[in-house]
Amino acid sequence: MIEFQSVSKQYSPHAIALREVSLAVAKGELVYLAGPSGAGKSTLLKMIAAMERPSSGRVLVNGQDIGKLRRAGVPYLRRNLGLIFQQQRLLTDRSILANTMLPLLVTGAASSEAELRARAALDKVGMLDRASARPLELSGGEQQRVAIARAIVNRPQIILADEPTANLDRAAADKVLDALRAFHAVGVTCLISTHDEQVLDRAGRVIHLDHGQLSGGAV
Repeated sequence: MIEFQSVSKQYSPHAIALREVSLAVAKGELVYLAGPSGAGKSTLLKMIAAMERPSSGRVLVNGQDIGKLRRAGVPYLRRNLGLIFQQQRLLTDRSILANTMLPLLVTGAASSEAELRARAALDKVGMLDRASARPLELSGGEQQRVAIARAIVNRPQIILADEPTANLDRAAADKVLDALRAFHAVGVTCLISTHDEQVLDRAGRVIHLDHGQLSGGAV
């Protein structure tokens, strides 16, 4: 489903984010990306979503070459992706239900259908009872679970989560990871970057990155 073929990403002569990375992720896999800050984890995830393009090599998502994808094709690619990135914040001037409905509304769904599916997504992450709350009324862990609901409301084939448990306490982090694992359990392919050693200790497959390179092999 996802393949990197000798992929490098260079922003400047002194800023190389990825160096000759080759890996493959099969449909339905749950894969964790591990490595220190600046290792290239976020860049790797952004390439899958066509937020970044490779400087060399090929990134294939469902057989589609991201480097050759035209701008008009990006929205269609992302309809199959659930994106949970740290810089994508909830809109504080509207309810969490409205936040969760937004991806459907911008793709032309009827308001009634969008609300029905948004409520179902919030229910899956245990946040339906807070549907009318505003984001600033929620804890960090609750906000992250709403971000997951918003990411999966389009019923994506792939979920990309960049440090989804950062700055959360253990209980909140476990709830966020439980929500992601639940989607993996029904066949969604999940890539999750994390520094959380407790999570990595229990992970089935971990890809380690260091200074933009695969480090210690991909288990």
